Amino acid sequence: MISGVILKILSIILLALVGIVLILGIGTLFKGGETSKKYSNKLMQLRVLLQFIAILALVGFAYFFKN
Repeated sequence: MISGVILKILSIILLALVGIVLILGIGTLFKGGETSKKYSNKLMQLRVLLQFIAILALVGFAYFFKN
């Protein structure tokens, strides 16, 4: 019971982090200029990394807790 709640909370946190980084990346693209040059690529790389971690975690949760 407790592990299920923790997994749901962790999943929501991971997905929220991906969403936040995505929104920040879109914001820097619209802002343009020096800010876009400086942070756009780094935010894209961070988003891809967070997506990879989130997908691995969700697949791992589904595999190990498939009762």
